[in-house]
Amino acid sequence: MEGQWCPPNGYGVIMRVLSHPAALLLISLSLLNPALRGEETKSRSATNLRRTQTVEVVDRIKACVVNIHSERTVTDLRSLDKNPDVALTQHRVNGMGTGIVIDPRGYLITNQHVVDDVQLLRVRLHDGTTLPARIIARDPEQDLAIIKIDPVKPLPVIPLGTSSDLMLGEPVIAIGNAFGYEHTVTTGIVSALKRDVTLNKEVSYKSLIQTSAGINPGNSGGPLLNVHGELVGVNVAIRAGAQNIAFALPIDNVLKTASEMISTRKRTGLSHGMVVRDMVDAAENPIKRWAVVDRVESGSTAELAGFRTGDVVEKVGDVSVKCSLDVERAFLEQSVGTKIELVARRSKDEVKGSIALKASGRAVPAIPVAAGAGDPTWKRLGIKVDTVSAEAVAKVNKDLRGGLLITEVNSDSPAARAGFVRGDMLIGLHQWETITSDNISFVLNHPDLASFSPVRYFLIRDGQLRRGFLPAIE
Repeated sequence: MEGQWCPPNGYGVIMRVLSHPAALLLISLSLLNPALRGEETKSRSATNLRRTQTVEVVDRIKACVVNIHSERTVTDLRSLDKNPDVALTQHRVNGMGTGIVIDPRGYLITNQHVVDDVQLLRVRLHDGTTLPARIIARDPEQDLAIIKIDPVKPLPVIPLGTSSDLMLGEPVIAIGNAFGYEHTVTTGIVSALKRDVTLNKEVSYKSLIQTSAGINPGNSGGPLLNVHGELVGVNVAIRAGAQNIAFALPIDNVLKTASEMISTRKRTGLSHGMVVRDMVDAAENPIKRWAVVDRVESGSTAELAGFRTGDVVEKVGDVSVKCSLDVERAFLEQSVGTKIELVARRSKDEVKGSIALKASGRAVPAIPVAAGAGDPTWKRLGIKVDTVSAEAVAKVNKDLRGGLLITEVNSDSPAARAGFVRGDMLIGLHQWETITSDNISFVLNHPDLASFSPVRYFLIRDGQLRRGFLPAIE
């Protein structure tokens, strides 16, 4: 049948268009006319010149980056000044950020401040799919969070680089949800290394990467990549009012923190019995990463399976291991007692064995809830608090969603000078409700704090609403 057969010599192109003389003429000219062939070659060469390393990187990595959209509910308490029984105004505030795929099952890493105090999280994949997300673990001190979505198919995982060999002036690429413009690509260089940056009295970062790549609100939690498409940092902050001054958390520090955050010991009190250390050889391209057993716990299933200090972990279950994060994510969603095969290398020998999670002491909560000496609520305001339910404050206004019971007051503090006493229930600062201590931190760290000082407070004492102003907060 004419037009269906295609011999392996390239002439089948002509055979398929025999019923279209005009097309045949054009193709024949392109095959026979050297000048036209030359123009075609030039066109292909120009395209190759345009396909730079940046284009290649973005093409490979774009599906490993997600856009995060959040909502938090804000209650305006200022109407309580006139009438405690009035219906309170509530409205939603939208936020945005970026996330990085670290596991095909939908585990993502982002900044803690992206998901802080949000009621709703949605993640939009590069293909346009939108999925709800939930918080798995967070570390406010390191400003990192792990969130989870449930994709219909496995997601591509971002390649890991190292921040240990970054060079001043080295080109870098950022991808992120800048001002809500999803998957925005910017480029720059490494401007400085090991920068210590203080945002305010309570928030500071150590040993950051400074970059000139364009970073904007919404880029937080997104990747900073080298020209090989390897993750070298997680974008975290910008210098307000400046140009081309942005900062990223070094990936080597991020990996260490993230592996601790998702470890079974941290989340559940269960243990696989191994302490694993990351190793990096940056001399190779791509870099070489491996995970070494630093210690095997006595009596653990890892010890019983014959694993030793110095073994190089190569695979846990179906997860190929390049770093400690891989080991910990292999045990995600594993139940106690379920055996999983581990493959390691000892010198030139392969070592195999089955290990299982078992109880190992008390579970450590992923998010500390008790106020301590370093907590801004205590340090700057001078109170320690516990949460109370909406029912406890409903006598004042049925629309109130909760508050904070004051359990201790520092005698030399703004709270004490304002007349706060133990047993009071703090329900709001300025115009915002205070349901968690994070709500207090939000006000204390607000960039416009000076503009609405003195800060108005709302509290309940003996079933009655009390309000006033706090003295200057340092």
